[in-house]
Amino acid sequence: MTEFKFKEFIDIMRRLRKECPWDREQTNDSIKMATIEEAYETLEAINNKNFNDLKEELGDLLLHVAFHSVIAEEEGHFTLEDVITGITEKLIRRHPHVFGEVQVENKGEVMKNWEAIKLAEGKKSVLSGVPVAMPALHRAARMQEKAAKTGFEWQSPEDVKAKMLEERSELEEAEASGDHDRLEEEFGDYLFALANYARFNKINPENALNLANQKFMNRFAYIEAELAKSHRTPADATLEEMLDLWVKAKEF
Repeated sequence: MTEFKFKEFIDIMRRLRKECPWDREQTNDSIKMATIEEAYETLEAINNKNFNDLKEELGDLLLHVAFHSVIAEEEGHFTLEDVITGITEKLIRRHPHVFGEVQVENKGEVMKNWEAIKLAEGKKSVLSGVPVAMPALHRAARMQEKAAKTGFEWQSPEDVKAKMLEERSELEEAEASGDHDRLEEEFGDYLFALANYARFNKINPENALNLANQKFMNRFAYIEAELAKSHRTPADATLEEMLDLWVKAKEF
């Protein structure tokens, strides 16, 4: 039944490419941002622990995998079957402790072997698999994580914190210098150090910032709602009024 449904799904995608004017005009490039959007919607469903939404968003994400693959198939590059074969072979190849004779003691050894296998496959660097298009904060954490698996890692929480404070001091020096380019560079270094501090303390920096963003949204929404009771908007209120409401919002 599952195999039949999957074939039906792909056949529908191929038919849409032939018979739907909109689907027919799309390219890998034209739908790439929608693919990213679907990935973020999947992430939101996971964060909200909403499994009904997650089921739907995974379907949308699968649609994009099929969409990109069918377009590539039409152009003679590869098929969805090639995609599935490739990932199947990769999973087997990168799990020799499951499908081979390699022995591992813990997940740390699994990840170290994983990176070694990737290099053996032709990767030029352990960092080359981190997409440049990835959100910068998440990319920083992923690069640090991958480098740490090679042994390039801080030895103590104190060292990580000291580096973070060092970068903050350099940021303050750049601010005092009045050199905007230097300030931007040092701000980036400080963010990178903060991401490393988060990773070392088992905090996902992207999640942490998203939580802070949501907290800000909730509190600002409270300010808007309270002002709306007197038919006003934040633009009609004084800063002092809004700050007072902000403090009240923190109670909820």
